[in-house]
Amino acid sequence: MQIEVLKQPSKTKNIVNARTLASLLNYSNPKRKVTMSSSLDVPLVKGKVIELNSGFKALIADETHKRFAADICDEMYTSALARGTGISKRKPEYLEHKMMEGDAVIVIAPDGNWAGFSYIGAWNNNQFVSNSGLIVSPNYRQAGVAKMVKKRIFELSREKYPNAQIFGLTTGLAVMKINSELGYEPVTYSELPQDDAFWEGCKSCVNFDILTSKGRKNCLCTAMLYNPAEHVADIKPAAKVREMQVYANRAHRYAGNA
Repeated sequence: MQIEVLKQPSKTKNIVNARTLASLLNYSNPKRKVTMSSSLDVPLVKGKVIELNSGFKALIADETHKRFAADICDEMYTSALARGTGISKRKPEYLEHKMMEGDAVIVIAPDGNWAGFSYIGAWNNNQFVSNSGLIVSPNYRQAGVAKMVKKRIFELSREKYPNAQIFGLTTGLAVMKINSELGYEPVTYSELPQDDAFWEGCKSCVNFDILTSKGRKNCLCTAMLYNPAEHVADIKPAAKVREMQVYANRAHRYAGNA
């Protein structure tokens, strides 16, 4: 299923979002629970692609995107050096593995180049999921790519690990804002997974000495956590939503003829 995000909804007739439809028809299905983001007008449902009118596409990365892995790694490292802080360095083989496992999101620009990327890590027997390695190509910054990546990697995490708590570490104010819109909250490091394998990934970060000197209880990154138990809403399956759309359209036509 594809989710279309309309940049100019005012020019599109008879479009009613899922939240409005559920309210109009007072529908409730306790057996169907998916998360709703406060910043989105559509339910977070399964779908390989979110395509914007701008021509950028947020995709679940696969083997066809392995050719971008080396460039993405280089940009992660270069950007971290420029900031003087944070993303732990990864090898292209690691990102390729994430792509092959369906645990990464890549944004493809209209010209066919990669524009943004992020990947998923599962920890503590899938009790926690990290959204890591967020990077935007310098050629496409200030175009909303970071938000596209964050929303799609969040959705993918909810699809693959519906019961896991999703977390991230960041020093970027823009990322913190996007996280907040998705329902994340700042937390202390004690609420993060204590899996040694996770913290091993911080070894290549320039601030690793700070992290270890504080006993992994604090660092320069802000920890943010999404707890699915606090963000569950009842909505209809996709087929029922389409049925509701038909009824809503009829209601619009009836109101227009009254």
